[in-house]
Amino acid sequence: MVRVPGALPSLALSLVLGACAAGGGAASSGVPGAAWRGPSYHRPAAPGEARELAFDVAVYGGTPAGVAAAVEAGRSGQRAILVCFGQHVGGLTSGGLTATDIGDPAAVGGLAGEFYARLGRVKDFRPSEAEEAFRGMLDGAGVTVLLGRPLASVTTEDLRIASMTTEPGETIRAGVFVDATYEGDLLAAAGVSYRVGREPRSAFDESLAGQWQEVSWRGVYQFCGLAISPYVVLGDPASGLLPGIADEPPGRPGQGDHRVQAYNFRTFLSDGSDRIPFPRPPSYDPGRYALLARFLERDGAVRWTLDYTTRPMTDGPVQLRVGDSNNAGSFSTDHVGASHRWPDGTYRPGSFDGLPPPRRGLPVPLDELYRLREEIFQDHVEYQAGLLHFLASDPRVPEALRARVNAFGLDPDEFEDTGHWPHALYVREGRRMVSDHVMTQAHCESRLVAADSVGLASYPMDSHFCQRVAVREDGAMTVRNEGGFGHPCPRPYPVSYRSIAPARDECRNLLVPVCLSATHVAYGSIRMEPVFMVLGQSAGAAAALAIERGAAVQDVPYEALRERLLEAGQRL
Repeated sequence: MVRVPGALPSLALSLVLGACAAGGGAASSGVPGAAWRGPSYHRPAAPGEARELAFDVAVYGGTPAGVAAAVEAGRSGQRAILVCFGQHVGGLTSGGLTATDIGDPAAVGGLAGEFYARLGRVKDFRPSEAEEAFRGMLDGAGVTVLLGRPLASVTTEDLRIASMTTEPGETIRAGVFVDATYEGDLLAAAGVSYRVGREPRSAFDESLAGQWQEVSWRGVYQFCGLAISPYVVLGDPASGLLPGIADEPPGRPGQGDHRVQAYNFRTFLSDGSDRIPFPRPPSYDPGRYALLARFLERDGAVRWTLDYTTRPMTDGPVQLRVGDSNNAGSFSTDHVGASHRWPDGTYRPGSFDGLPPPRRGLPVPLDELYRLREEIFQDHVEYQAGLLHFLASDPRVPEALRARVNAFGLDPDEFEDTGHWPHALYVREGRRMVSDHVMTQAHCESRLVAADSVGLASYPMDSHFCQRVAVREDGAMTVRNEGGFGHPCPRPYPVSYRSIAPARDECRNLLVPVCLSATHVAYGSIRMEPVFMVLGQSAGAAAALAIERGAAVQDVPYEALRERLLEAGQRL
């Protein structure tokens, strides 16, 4: 079984470090004899002074989309505030994901293009450089920024968000709100419909949808096609499954489920002489990696690349490179099966042929949800740090492979406040809003074209594994990963304005540029950091127009929005 255990000034950047220590941790690695402590997702904030803050546009979520939305609103003359859950701005872009998944660079303009121009490159920059660039853009636009402000509650009146309250106690009122979180907490608290998991293939006639699709990634990262016994004792079902293998049976091809693709941390690595050796996490358990150990010992013909590979009889098992290092391999830094409850605190097992109705509201209260996510977050830290320590030190790992792993370590100049470990977990998919327009595989393949474009996406439809299961192949029980695909889009395609605006009868002053209305398949293409910046800027422009015209976001004239976006350099 997978283990889961008075108003602030708006004309200058105000980095308010509240009592909440979300994202913080003691940085003690590299000190002889000191125990390593990595980051935290959430530590409850001490109550602060209750106060009301009034703005035109309130953006919740310090992601690149949140930064772009707030900057665009500020440049449009609106009093804008960016409210961040943790202690950093920039989300994954300042949290380690700097080998940017750009897709077609020609599809990226506006503030996203400006951001990369400030850095001088599109990829392989440093996380700290990204955060500095984001802060410069916020400062220049006169945006007020609150750090360490988890959402505590939302009040609604007449199908509008009246206010949001943070854990330390601020109540923020605004004309338009933007949910720029990776999880969609604000939209859920406002009663907007959403989904978690994978639609069945039949719901939107998507060939990539549901379980066990055969269009893409067939045979990739499947333990080199070898029969790997899933049991603690070789070939003995009574001994139980090895750690990391789900005890829930998978569904049939094409069926939907509520599983969520795997998350990981985008560690930032160095091979310099001052690198930080991979730390041993406090609760390190080498038994968690028994499946990997069995794979490493299974066949001496397998070549371990420590990078991406699709060649026969080659595998990761992880990616190690200077800078941003992602998952790579059948058993990798992706913590498969451990993220299902992250989006809204629930997980409903089983598979289905018919699409269930959308969810609404908060099935788990926010404070309880944050505690649960902290447990999941720490489980991911323990898993991934433990995996790197295992590869660097365990005698079951071939000596040559151990030596190659030990040539790398954590970069000593990044993430100094969190033990040189990224402060942000790569939440590849959380809630997905359900609005009047759903982006699908047909849009990604340009078989349907949205007429109300607020930006272009171009990256291949991409999903990481959703489950690791024991299956029977050629008469033997073995281990297989399920849910991964990577299928190209023929050309950049428009993302609809209606997909970032809720249904009119649910909320009329909210925009959602990250957890937008899309199927799991389409979201796999849209969910890239440059696209989030693009859609965030468009949300900020739409918010400004809604305020100027005294209109619901659904009533913003598209031609007026289009004209403003083109003037701002967006590519539509």
